[in-house]
Amino acid sequence: MNKSKTAVPYMGRYRSVQVLMLLAVIAITGRVAFLHIWNGPFLQSEGDKRTLREDRIPAHRGIILDRNGSPLAVSTAVVSIVGNPRVLMGEKSRPRWQELSVVLDMPFSELKKRILRDRNKGFIYLKRQMEPDEAQKVLDLKISGVDDQPEYQRFYPAGEVTAQLVGLTDIDDKGQEGVELALDDWLAGMPGLMQVTKDLKGHAIRESDVLKSAEPGKEVKLSIDLRLQYVAYRELLKTVQENKAAGGSLVMLDVKTGEVLAMVNQPAFNPNKRDEMNISGVRNRAITDQFEPGSVIKPFAVAAALESGRYTSDSRVRVAPGRLRVGKDIVKDARDYGTLDLAGILAKSSNVGMTKMALDIGPNAVISLFQRVGFGQSTGVVFPGERTGLLPVRNKWRPIETATLSYGYGITVTALQLAQAYMVLANDGKAIPVSILKRDIPAESQQVISPDVARDVMGMMETVASKKGTARRARIDGYEVAGKTGTVKKLEAGEYSSDSYISLFAGIAPADDPRIVMVIMVDGARAGKYYGGVVAAPVFSRVASETMRVLGVPPETADERQTVADATRKIRNEG
Repeated sequence: MNKSKTAVPYMGRYRSVQVLMLLAVIAITGRVAFLHIWNGPFLQSEGDKRTLREDRIPAHRGIILDRNGSPLAVSTAVVSIVGNPRVLMGEKSRPRWQELSVVLDMPFSELKKRILRDRNKGFIYLKRQMEPDEAQKVLDLKISGVDDQPEYQRFYPAGEVTAQLVGLTDIDDKGQEGVELALDDWLAGMPGLMQVTKDLKGHAIRESDVLKSAEPGKEVKLSIDLRLQYVAYRELLKTVQENKAAGGSLVMLDVKTGEVLAMVNQPAFNPNKRDEMNISGVRNRAITDQFEPGSVIKPFAVAAALESGRYTSDSRVRVAPGRLRVGKDIVKDARDYGTLDLAGILAKSSNVGMTKMALDIGPNAVISLFQRVGFGQSTGVVFPGERTGLLPVRNKWRPIETATLSYGYGITVTALQLAQAYMVLANDGKAIPVSILKRDIPAESQQVISPDVARDVMGMMETVASKKGTARRARIDGYEVAGKTGTVKKLEAGEYSSDSYISLFAGIAPADDPRIVMVIMVDGARAGKYYGGVVAAPVFSRVASETMRVLGVPPETADERQTVADATRKIRNEG
């Protein structure tokens, strides 16, 4: 009896414990159910925020090629080492900073400074664009807070030979200069996204889904021929160095297509060696620098005189005594040439002869022709920093302004504009748009000068390149050359310098059946010689000679040249 009575209280306690345990199980089960069912999406999201990351998949930048498929700019895979300063400040990682600095080839003081400066950040670059093998040595240290990031680095096989035209990208692979900048959207492609699971220290545990695939950039094929580009670069560099010049440019165009076959400048820079980069050599002077053209403009003023109907190729102009007063100013020739025909005026580069014709036909006739061949306008190449030059338009012209306009002062042009204008003369008066991209479809031409006038001027420019002309050093064995020299006093501080010149030559070859137009500009020759016929014309001869060989243009015999000349003369007489 006593046992049964005493067992009841214990049984009550036992039941109470059972109830409490049951309630606890129900509470835990309910909480688990609540967390998984009702609050699950929120908790999953919060967990993902701490473990899942969206990493950028870099897009392969499009390759840049020359017209024959030779690579001018390519992207290679590299690895950047990145760090999490918050983790690197930890007890496990901090003692290994010295070890890390050695493998990164970075002074310990610099590494320490960078980590401490960004101690509250979760991401910094420790070293950009390392070779994969070198980057792996860093990863092999297995230091918490250190990780890798795949990237691409731009490489330029031709180096400084194509630097100003091709341009360059920055460390993030974005175009900064040249074609790289002009066609950045086309070349860049679209980066992708990948979901990656990482631990709390930022190390990737596994790769998850590719959210968006990277789209590689498209290739670009330029119009230049790398073989001709090398020749042009070599000869321009040689001339600038020999004449102790400040710089220079060379532009070569394909007469038939308007494509740029070569475009080089001095000084240059090597885009593969950024730490040695010469800032003054970055710009493409052939497109961005404008200058007064001087006597190389004279063939177009002569064309304007022929178009006026007041002059023919047989017209003669008295230029004696080699001086002409125009208002308060005096126009001078190198010496007294007596009386010259129009070919003689170009061959002797007579300022007096040009002035008399310009004053006779008026400035508007000259300006009109200059506009039609492209002066004062964009060439249409859509190149960063292109300048259009200055073509003055006035309601009233002073006589001296008309005079100087006819022989290339008071107007500014770029080397590319000048080459484009000479291409009109080489194409029987037809203007073809210029292109730095290879053309698969011929561009449409537009007749802007009478074919007869263009041919007449071409014949006169052959006289300039004859043995008695100012451009005799531009001659090429086996080919006839047409062209014009120019020697321009530089404008400095508002006044024309007495000892600083721009040396110019614009030439066409072969003259009988033109294939190329070339403009050479040498800025500030200081080795004693500065005339365009002495400094710039020889560059044309050397570059054009090799160009004829590369393009497969057969040389002409003397008999063939005479036959062509006779046939041309007969056609003109019958016309």
